[in-house]
Amino acid sequence: MKGKKNTIRIKVGDTVKVLRGKDNGKTGKVSQVLIERDMVVVDGVNAMVKHLKSSRSDEKGQRIDFFGPLHVSKVMLICPKCNKPTRVGHQESVGEQGEKQKSRQCKKCNESI
Repeated sequence: MKGKKNTIRIKVGDTVKVLRGKDNGKTGKVSQVLIERDMVVVDGVNAMVKHLKSSRSDEKGQRIDFFGPLHVSKVMLICPKCNKPTRVGHQESVGEQGEKQKSRQCKKCNESI
């Protein structure tokens, strides 16, 4: 995709709430962010199973349980300060030496995340 810059405002370790799908209403921690696909992997949500065939005849096949990715539009960040699902904004501040610092901001309580 030319010209499109992917921006995901959810980071690894954030707590999110699922808004759509079979796990609607569940909350969990983000364990992985797939920026190029606009997806996040949330622990305890969207459980999937993958069956692997054995490569040799004397081996048994395997069944792997894992948590599948969700599109970032299907989850909402939970603010650690007010414990409510919220949208994420950005705030720029100037440091003591004049450097600019960006921080994420909760749209409900206006606290930095």
